[in-house]
Amino acid sequence: MATEIRETERKYEAPAGTSLPGLDGLPGVAAASGPQEQRLEARYYDTEDLRLIRNGVTLRRRQGGSDAGWHLKLPESGDSRREIRLPLARATRQVPKELGRLVRAFTRGEALAPVAEINTVRQSRVLLDEAGGSLAEVSDDHVSASTLGGQTQLSHWREVEVELTGGGQGLLAAADKLLRRSGLRPAGRQAKLERALGGQLPSRNGGRGRAARVSTAADVVLAYAGTQVAAIMTLDPLVRRSEPDAVHQMRVATRRLRSTLTSFGRVLCAEDCERLGDELKWLGGVLGTARDAEVMAAHLRAGLDELPPELIMGPVRARVRAHFAPVEAGARAAVLEALDGDRYLALLDSLDALLADPPLAPEAGRPAADVLPAAVRHTRGRLRRRMRRARHAPPGPGRDTALHEARKAAKRARYAAEAVSPAFGKPARRFARRVKAVQSVLGDHHDGVVARATIRDLGVQAHLAGENAFTFGVLYERDSCGAEDVEAQARRAWKRAAKRKYRAWLR
Repeated sequence: MATEIRETERKYEAPAGTSLPGLDGLPGVAAASGPQEQRLEARYYDTEDLRLIRNGVTLRRRQGGSDAGWHLKLPESGDSRREIRLPLARATRQVPKELGRLVRAFTRGEALAPVAEINTVRQSRVLLDEAGGSLAEVSDDHVSASTLGGQTQLSHWREVEVELTGGGQGLLAAADKLLRRSGLRPAGRQAKLERALGGQLPSRNGGRGRAARVSTAADVVLAYAGTQVAAIMTLDPLVRRSEPDAVHQMRVATRRLRSTLTSFGRVLCAEDCERLGDELKWLGGVLGTARDAEVMAAHLRAGLDELPPELIMGPVRARVRAHFAPVEAGARAAVLEALDGDRYLALLDSLDALLADPPLAPEAGRPAADVLPAAVRHTRGRLRRRMRRARHAPPGPGRDTALHEARKAAKRARYAAEAVSPAFGKPARRFARRVKAVQSVLGDHHDGVVARATIRDLGVQAHLAGENAFTFGVLYERDSCGAEDVEAQARRAWKRAAKRKYRAWLR
């Protein structure tokens, strides 16, 4: 059975002769225990072309220490990584299928094999608070590494790790200052494997830098597209593990990427991106079914929780659970089937190809300031027209459809503004926030429309089963009454977003 922890740490290079300073004077630290010596032996696994470590992922089999077992580390933001652990179980050196499946988006069918062995002699100290609780662990590591494969490369170094075990970022920052003053330097690589592999990995400075206003239009758009591709890859293991909100976040990244391919036709050739856009639409649809089931079930449960007990008549909650359990299970199975399929892996290959050799349009090399505002202005114009159409539509299904179309236009305008915000700064971010507010309110409206249809169906099923359908009628009426308020909120949100000060930068 896998266990999961969130690891937050910083690593430092310790030059020869460097001594660790006293640590018990750090904020909140009452004492430091240790040092305690551990001997750790780890074998790291990757594909022949190092696809895992190139994406910030490490997979190892460790013996020795208090956490012996299989460790899969996935990147998160800042100093944090997500670590999934499995026990050693038996003396096998084959990667457990559970972990192999979690990295399928990275390996894409390529075999995992040992690429390095790293042995560490660790002197660890635990920083304690006044109650004796652990705040952080400071490890002084003497490391010996050897690469495996066609050529063997040996290396030795010393590094220091500070890992939070109960303390906060303030403690990490204070330790950073103290260690730097003592002669330690921040490590250039986060994982020991990166240092062991040395020249086999690309330089950390080889990627795209932060987009600036003087960047080309292609630089800005491709940087945003690359961020969304990385998000899909990072979220893939979390979706497979049913982590909260992972399906939603992966769906958002997919939609952002598809919107980018659609909105910036003056940068990326639309015809060349059409098939890729269709495949992203397919993936977003699979994820959307699962996400919509989650949202709708939560909507009905929240509605029931808000009702007084005397208005809940009959086995209403049981019927809601019975309805959504197979829907959610089926949607979950469909997502996993898609992620395990060849079509998804082919899509990931196509995304890599897009970033490596993008189909650039004639204006891609022009300055971002000359090209990109027009693309965002075009998405804003579509949103304005659809909001006007919705305002003039008669109440009923026609208006509901018009508002749904306006919501999709708001989403595209928001994503376009987000894409160019690294180049245009605060004006683009303010515009994106205002349009996001419009999108959110219209999303609430659409959720209500779908919820009322579901509530009606459940009420009919309850009636036909001889149950009291009164509560479903109450839920339906509450959603119906709230729809007018939501429409009014949407009009106000758009009125604010349409102000000249939020679109002046688009001229």
